[in-house]
Amino acid sequence: MELRARGWWLLCATAALVACARGDPASKSRSCSEVRQIYGDKGFSLSDVPQAEISGEHLRICPQGYTCCTSEMEENLANRSRVELEMALQDSSRALQATLATPLHGIDDHFQRLLNDSERTLQDAFPGAFGDLYTQNTRAFRDLYAELRLYYRGANLHLEETLAEFWTRLLERLFKQLHPQLLLPDDYLDCLGKQAEALRPFGDAPRELRLRATRAFVGARSFVQGLGVASDVVRKVAQVPLAPECSRAVMKLVYCAHCRGVPGARPCPDYCRNVLKGCLANQADLDAEWRNLLDSMVLITDKFWGPSGAENVIGSIHMWLAEAINNLQDNKDTLTAKVIQGCGNPKVNPHGSGPEEKRRRGKLALQEKAPTGTLEKLVSEAKAQLRDIQDFWISLPGTLCSEKMAMSPASDDRCWNGISKGRYLPEVMGDGLANQINNPEVEVDITKPDMTIRQQIMQLKIMTNRLRGAYGGNDVDFQDASDDGSGSGSGGGCPDDTCGRRVSKKSSSARPSLTHALPGLSEQEGQKTSASSCPEPHSFFLLFLVTLVLAAARPRWR
Repeated sequence: MELRARGWWLLCATAALVACARGDPASKSRSCSEVRQIYGDKGFSLSDVPQAEISGEHLRICPQGYTCCTSEMEENLANRSRVELEMALQDSSRALQATLATPLHGIDDHFQRLLNDSERTLQDAFPGAFGDLYTQNTRAFRDLYAELRLYYRGANLHLEETLAEFWTRLLERLFKQLHPQLLLPDDYLDCLGKQAEALRPFGDAPRELRLRATRAFVGARSFVQGLGVASDVVRKVAQVPLAPECSRAVMKLVYCAHCRGVPGARPCPDYCRNVLKGCLANQADLDAEWRNLLDSMVLITDKFWGPSGAENVIGSIHMWLAEAINNLQDNKDTLTAKVIQGCGNPKVNPHGSGPEEKRRRGKLALQEKAPTGTLEKLVSEAKAQLRDIQDFWISLPGTLCSEKMAMSPASDDRCWNGISKGRYLPEVMGDGLANQINNPEVEVDITKPDMTIRQQIMQLKIMTNRLRGAYGGNDVDFQDASDDGSGSGSGGGCPDDTCGRRVSKKSSSARPSLTHALPGLSEQEGQKTSASSCPEPHSFFLLFLVTLVLAAARPRWR
């Protein structure tokens, strides 16, 4: 009797398990009613939802057991899961761009304010101190500041040559004003310009300004451009579409539990990570170059401080200009004698005005302004923000799982593992494309990297090289632009017609016209066009020789 009772208990237990697996009518109705509510809340028609579970042979993504989902429901939820992940990625990208925009705008505005304040001080102080030596040359000073702004914003100007041309033009004009009684034709002024380097009419001011301004502006603009390039990379990567295999895996992760009748089961943590590591494998490959860029940006901020630092130099341009004019006036007689010795005696101007001394106003002494501490605060905040986003790309799957995917807090028997409620056993994959070869959730072809993301990795490398060059005081665009190895880049701080409106005579003939601007513009396009339209002469000769060789060898090939 006891044996028969035990057999009956086993039979009942087996039947109960089968009923539980298939679901009795009451449980089917309860499960699908909850799914109906969730489905309706997402804006779909409730007529698609069955009243009770049905056989799932029609399902293409979810497990084909008993289900609350029709084919149309599965398709709708698959589309919804893809859109939700895309929106989550866009939200993360926008948040990262906002993080980068804060120091970008703050530090960029600060540097431009320093330059504007310097020009305003010049406009206020120079007329009273130098009289018509300034007022008759306001355009030259205004153009200098305009070109410094263009250079900072990324124009294809060579800063050293821009400064050299400014001093040459200024010397010619001031020398004529200091000698109104002399006739100084263009050829005489050309002779003056050729001797300027040896005569040093402005003293040490031009050399000091050239050395300090080059380092200061290169460091400042490379940092700001680095922030812009990073933001541009984030924006372009966010536009990369999800692969079809990823869309299927995300549907299975997020909504197949609903179809299975267990909508309350949340994805197991490791299951969610594997799905998103597979979906975002290419994005994770940005990590190494992203870190290199941010490290280089933190390093370049060391060049913002000290006597030759960006803050001190950019805000003090007017002081070197004042020192230069003071030197010219102080050394006027000595300079005139040396010019006459080298260029000959100029003719007297019969229509010249009175003695120059009546128009002299004296020297200008300007006090250097102490730093306000604003830049130091901005840089400190920027460094902290850059450190916070260093691991953005490899932490993105975990962040999305925690914040957007309603991931279960623990991997236990109650979480969704893609098939049913239960523990998730596969190990978590590593980061990056190469590590997804055995991803159990997303089929990833590791031999076909996403080309958009590969291009952005190259842009990060290029900008990092520029920052490293800027740390040494070198403007990479002009020093060794061929190292970039890329026909497209980030640019965009100013329009094409403005950035390219003026290149010095020397740079236009000796160097390619390059753009090094904030994100948005193509780089080196002009260089490519000119190179392709002007083949070197020796290439035609080589082509001619090859043609002769082929002609001579043709009978043998028959």
